[in-house]
Amino acid sequence: MTQAALFVDERRLSERLAALARIGATPTGGVNRPALSAEDAEAQALMASWGRALDLTPSRDDAGNFFLRLNGQDPDAAPVLSGSHLDSQPTGGRYDGVFGVVAALEAAQAMREAGITPRRSLDVVAWMNEEGSRFAPGMMGAAVFAGDRTLADIGSVRDADGICVADALQDTAMRLAQLPHRPLAGAVHAYVEAHIEQGPVLDRLGIPVGVVTGIQGKHTFRVVVDGEAAHAGTSSRTERRDALLAALAMVQALTAELHDAEDQVKFTVGRFEVTPNAPSVVPSRVLFSIDLRHPDTDTLRRLSAAVEPLCQAHAGPCKVTVTRLSAADSLVFPDAMRARVKSAADTLGIASMELRSAAGHDARYLHSVTPSAMVFVPSRDGITHNETEFTEPADLADGTRVLTEVLQGLVG
Repeated sequence: MTQAALFVDERRLSERLAALARIGATPTGGVNRPALSAEDAEAQALMASWGRALDLTPSRDDAGNFFLRLNGQDPDAAPVLSGSHLDSQPTGGRYDGVFGVVAALEAAQAMREAGITPRRSLDVVAWMNEEGSRFAPGMMGAAVFAGDRTLADIGSVRDADGICVADALQDTAMRLAQLPHRPLAGAVHAYVEAHIEQGPVLDRLGIPVGVVTGIQGKHTFRVVVDGEAAHAGTSSRTERRDALLAALAMVQALTAELHDAEDQVKFTVGRFEVTPNAPSVVPSRVLFSIDLRHPDTDTLRRLSAAVEPLCQAHAGPCKVTVTRLSAADSLVFPDAMRARVKSAADTLGIASMELRSAAGHDARYLHSVTPSAMVFVPSRDGITHNETEFTEPADLADGTRVLTEVLQGLVG
């Protein structure tokens, strides 16, 4: 059989990534493309135009997930899915997520150019709201597709401007009304996601491809501290219910409790909102986020269980409400799927190594419904969620070749 990976075009891959990077481009070379925004819809429309030119069928589902289908010979056979996401962080890079979508499209085109009509259909997919920067938590589209969440669960979530997911979904659907609708979910034969590593390991070792063993666990929380606004000059210390001081005490206590000498615990407070945020007013409310990760599920659950008691213990005269937004435990991808990635790299003569993903990905949710795998390519200096994020074009192409080889074997 013709090897589709031989038809992967490095220049075409880079040009498509550059074209998508212009949608939501920031002045300093990054990308700001929030989920369910006008820019997100524009990126999907561009993907649809590329797909149509290759006779791929575009569609969207009720969760805002975008698909391009390379039709297989057997319409009744469950399709193989491959992709990632098109949304970004507010100061994101050009490769996070989008590489996986463009690599899957390149794999489909390589099969076309190799003259391959697969037995199973191949669906290129861009999952809705992987990042969670506009609507928290992230990975909404994949979670709904996998049945872990419902449209009702996510519909009421609001962004910083008060816009809810349900309304944003409707607005995006109107922008993309020309795209056919497809049913939500359905049987999937396998899922493979290509992604930049978002860590320094591959780059430091000079290895172009990572065979991802699994994803470390991640639990997220929203903490709201309610105090009372008061005049900065007239209210005494004993009378104050200062929400900011209480929140700072909680963060300090959490930092101390979650510290580990091995540096395996990843504890982040990435969002901190103070109300009324006025120089001469005692803060009446603080909202902050907690992102807690660890590769060992038992350890993660134990640490996660300590979050609310610690916050309550350091609330002082204030009231605190802790809401768990997500609780994704660590996972290991199936041996057979990992072996496919390793075998593909070996067949193509591309060096590879096994490593765990420290970041979360949509593959987490697909893993629960179908055999899944991930292919990593290096991130220069491990930099990601940053406008200077970069991966060498040759590494992007090698990762895409491995992805294509794996997908060709899966679609049959």
